Amino acid sequence: MELLFSLVTGVLSASGIYLLLRGRTFSIIVGLALLSYAVNLFLFSMGGLHTHAAAVIGESESPADPLPQALVLTAIVIGFAMTAFMVILAIRARAELGNDHVDGKQGEEGETR
Repeated sequence: MELLFSLVTGVLSASGIYLLLRGRTFSIIVGLALLSYAVNLFLFSMGGLHTHAAAVIGESESPADPLPQALVLTAIVIGFAMTAFMVILAIRARAELGNDHVDGKQGEEGETR
């Protein structure tokens, strides 16, 4: 199970970084969301992957650590708010500049859209 979590975290991180390096605002927003998911999965896996373990202390011999779960829930809420804020900024920039390039310049003639 740890190998699967590691692979998924790596793929999400690599995809997020690739999308962050693109020149369009939508790609950057999706890339930041993927990086957020990768960090959430990493934080969740750091708490230890216990199967059939209760999150409440005293219910089982080895309870799950509740701190990573609380951190991930907080990160999900903050990530959602930041994604909504970035979408609003992207819409505003598109309306003001007329394109969705990060640097605000028009695309070159040979660029595919």
